[in-house]
Amino acid sequence: MTEFSNSALRLIIFAKAPLAGFAKTRLIPALGADGAAALAERMLQRTLQQCVQAQLGRVELCVAPDSEHEYWQSLALPEAVVLAGQGGGDLGQRLWRAAKRAREAGESVLLLGTDCPQLSAERLCRAAATLRKSDAVIYPTRDGGYALFGLNRAEAGLFENIRWSTAVVAQQTRQRLDQLGIQCEWLETLADIDEPRDLELLPDSWKQDL
Repeated sequence: MTEFSNSALRLIIFAKAPLAGFAKTRLIPALGADGAAALAERMLQRTLQQCVQAQLGRVELCVAPDSEHEYWQSLALPEAVVLAGQGGGDLGQRLWRAAKRAREAGESVLLLGTDCPQLSAERLCRAAATLRKSDAVIYPTRDGGYALFGLNRAEAGLFENIRWSTAVVAQQTRQRLDQLGIQCEWLETLADIDEPRDLELLPDSWKQDL
């Protein structure tokens, strides 16, 4: 078991480089490769903005394909954001590796992606506040996954043998939390933007731009 200190918090954003044919590929039938990449970049920028605005602690942008890729090297990051590579393995291995980095620094951690424009600074602050009274916090998503997973206490088993990118991710994670005796607060269900049908859930101004 890994124990975290809630006196310091790290926000770790998992992101793919928003390149045509690489990011948000399931949106290509609706937006085209360039349009899907442009939306991915907009969601990335919003996530960065909200994490910095929340002023909760260090913000780490954990990227693929790797931090040396020319896109990431040319990206102007806010001063509060540090860049790191995701490394190899499945999503669970990469998530655990990131959580472990926070553990080694004695920090609590909020793990999140860039696919949820509803994940505002206010909701990030609510997640951080929830971690002061619980071992873990999750914002589940309508598609059965989660937009944010926050941890004061963690074990590698939370991320092993999960059927990632399916409708059972949150369900399997709940089972693992229960098996490991980790208290978790489940907050409101949010909407990820992954499939063409999800585009109607974007902010109105974004839909006009599309």
